[in-house]
Amino acid sequence: MYEIGDYVIKANNGVCRIDDILHPDLPNADKNKLYYLLVPVENKNARLYVPTDMAETTLRKALSEAQAWEIIHKIPEVEAAWISNDKLREQTYKDAIHSCSPTALISIIKNLYLRKKQRSAQGKKSTATDERYFKLAEDNLYAELAFALGKRKNEMRQLIAETVQEK
Repeated sequence: MYEIGDYVIKANNGVCRIDDILHPDLPNADKNKLYYLLVPVENKNARLYVPTDMAETTLRKALSEAQAWEIIHKIPEVEAAWISNDKLREQTYKDAIHSCSPTALISIIKNLYLRKKQRSAQGKKSTATDERYFKLAEDNLYAELAFALGKRKNEMRQLIAETVQEK
């Protein structure tokens, strides 16, 4: 169980702070269940309610600084998630985004980067689907790493490139 003040990751919402644990007075909420009240770090006006009994499958603790550096140092070792079937590829992208796993996000970022290079060499543009998931994966990964390292999200690409290059 998480506590008020903990920072967690929620799919499609990124880093969130647990502001309260309560029985919300909402139309579709089960009045007998406790809920976490989450406030996304990047959207302080939003309010998300997650049943405490669903937290294990929908939330995870945000990375610590040490964990963030560990992930950055492991980036060269992460395999690209190469999937040739278009429909299966999009589902893999969705699953990676939903998992909130930094390693899964790195894997699809690498895959999408390689696909972009391959398509460019063939004189083709990236697909809209590839572009959308590339941006989503980067945003999710960079937001969490930036939070853990006390940096800005827009600094992460260069910081990662420099760190991986040094290795």
